[in-house]
Amino acid sequence: MDLQAIGARIKATREAKGITQEDFAAALDLSRNHISVIERGVKSPKLETFVAMANVLGVSADSLLFDVIDHASDSVSSELMASISELPKPEQNRILNAIRALLEK
Repeated sequence: MDLQAIGARIKATREAKGITQEDFAAALDLSRNHISVIERGVKSPKLETFVAMANVLGVSADSLLFDVIDHASDSVSSELMASISELPKPEQNRILNAIRALLEK
């Protein structure tokens, strides 16, 4: 298992959500240093910690693991849906039209 890739994905998701390491650690009742160790891939989180991380980040666990498991639920479409749903309606429609055009080719 590529702990560095998983840690990097956790960090990228945290940063994309605008959550500091300190706030993330506090929400998980962990030290900032422990979060850093996980995000750098030095150590894997316990299962309970990993699930709590996904919950705090508001993402599915498989979206953090998608490249290390063979049968993830449709995390790509889930991530796309979450990203697109945060945009204004005109932007959502623009993206939908672009996807439709790509699929027609």
